[in-house]
Amino acid sequence: MRDYVKHINSKLKPKIKRKERVLDLFAGAGGLALGFEASGFETIGIEMDKDCCETYNKNLKGSCTQEKINEDTIFPKAEIIIGGPPCQPFSVGGKQAGNSDTRNGFPGFIAAVKQLHPKIFLIENVRGMLYKNKAYLLEVLDELVGLGYVVDYKLFNTSDFEVPQNRQRVVIVGHNGKYKYPDKKDKKITAGEALQELATLAPPESKFLTPSMDAYIKRYEDKSSCVTPRDLHLDRPARTLTCRNLAGATGDMHRVKLPNGKRRRLLPREAARLQSFPDHFEFQGGETSVYNQIGNAVPPLFAKHLAESVVNYLALGSN
Repeated sequence: MRDYVKHINSKLKPKIKRKERVLDLFAGAGGLALGFEASGFETIGIEMDKDCCETYNKNLKGSCTQEKINEDTIFPKAEIIIGGPPCQPFSVGGKQAGNSDTRNGFPGFIAAVKQLHPKIFLIENVRGMLYKNKAYLLEVLDELVGLGYVVDYKLFNTSDFEVPQNRQRVVIVGHNGKYKYPDKKDKKITAGEALQELATLAPPESKFLTPSMDAYIKRYEDKSSCVTPRDLHLDRPARTLTCRNLAGATGDMHRVKLPNGKRRRLLPREAARLQSFPDHFEFQGGETSVYNQIGNAVPPLFAKHLAESVVNYLALGSN
């Protein structure tokens, strides 16, 4: 692959050229929508977080409405529905309360499918859906099948799709039987290829680890029998980015070790690159909000591969 940063900056630009509209539910900052707009689709976003909506509207050609989605929501017309229903109820890092969690967004997504009867729908969610909450996942799939769709699900690692990060996610697709998931790419992108010279710099806004934080991290790694330090390793894809390990000063936090041995927190632009956001993508809101938007996002380059698989499906005839 040519230079990674040039690659994402050129490939991930909205260019609306298709007739189908895409409804993006629980849209977040627009990572999933960016992949679809870069593949030619017009998008419409719905998201309850104000900063996310502002980020979406700042960077995408489609518009995002700030609204909390539920089963009574009246959805705008669209031929395709995509989205990432809130993952906290199913995250391996959370309590995995599943369907009993009030943050569960699946009923709202199912309501949209019932209302609009799209040609295809696509859901991205955390791998925790396949574990403690597998029974609820199967209930969701049964309900969607009952609406007349062939429904498949598959676990992906985004590092197989040009994203410089090991990020496992479940993708659920409802279709007419002709859909095919995208194939893995041959080359994995390393964190060093993504960050380039940023990994050796210490701009004024850098937040360095203090001696007490270094000591805490050492105790954390010793106690957990950590074989590989949790610093960012530039010769491989990064570990999963989350809200917690981006914004929180914990033993699990993402950090860059500079050539002089000092360590600093990962900067927002660095985190964005590891999620495959192009440099021209501008996040809105304060620092913590920006970290949360990045940590929750669908990597746009992975989203583009999914969008291209939808293009191929539509070309085969979706009816």
